[in-house]
Amino acid sequence: MHPAPSVIIFTTFSGLGFGLLFWLGLGALQPTGWSAFIWFGIAYAMAVGGLLASTFHLGHPERAIKAFSQWQTSWLSREGICAVATLVIMGLYALGALFGTHIGPLGFLGAIGSLATVFTTSMIYAQLKTVPRWKHWTTPAMFLALSIGGGALFTGLIYTAIILLIVAGVMQYFAWTTGDTRLAESGTDLKTATGLGSIGEVRAFEPPHTGTNYLMKEFIHVVGRKHAEKLRMIAMGLGFVLPVILLLLPFNHVFAAIAVLSHIAGVLTLRWLFFAQAEHVVGLYYGKR
Repeated sequence: MHPAPSVIIFTTFSGLGFGLLFWLGLGALQPTGWSAFIWFGIAYAMAVGGLLASTFHLGHPERAIKAFSQWQTSWLSREGICAVATLVIMGLYALGALFGTHIGPLGFLGAIGSLATVFTTSMIYAQLKTVPRWKHWTTPAMFLALSIGGGALFTGLIYTAIILLIVAGVMQYFAWTTGDTRLAESGTDLKTATGLGSIGEVRAFEPPHTGTNYLMKEFIHVVGRKHAEKLRMIAMGLGFVLPVILLLLPFNHVFAAIAVLSHIAGVLTLRWLFFAQAEHVVGLYYGKR
């Protein structure tokens, strides 16, 4: 699928923001006063900034408010409701922290809400039967692992971050290796795409049309194998390997900052690959798979 910058920014920074709110809600850090203002400000900047970025990919951003009414059937609507509820709860928790009071039950509720928000975001993609690579348990698992692991890195939970980043790296490798064959194993091909399989062998005589259209622009994006392999190595190195190595060294604020920036760059690359390699089945109809 077309890797729109707005969606890449959304899935990267909202996940990190809610991951940081998760650890703050659990009390991994208990800042007060101006320190609390800074920590919660960073978390809200990433979470809210990411959510706002997602609206730029909508044809009519002004209609985004209508998504909240479809919570019974739409994971997008559930995500919006979870996000708003979590931000309100954590806002009250942050207000107490500003004045030196940490309300444990409120923070715990906000932490659960943060995980729920990330999970609902992942299910927007994991529910799609038309993208076999996404419709798998590894999709929500990776969203949650990156969110919690990145949040731990931001929070300064060194040993927790090391373990979570290693787990996330292994899980990402598994998601790639199994995802590469998922479209072929889904049973969807040109026969099922055209509905002509009962007649005999199906092949494309001519393209459906000579120009491009919305489907081809948004849902068909082909990445070369060698190019994808290089990007995977970059993403793995920046997102997991380098941060873990830096965390294993004697603590240094410069190393910590580099580890955070490296992880963000790695996750941005991961997200680009996530969308660019989606392999929507509509590509079969256009002979792009």
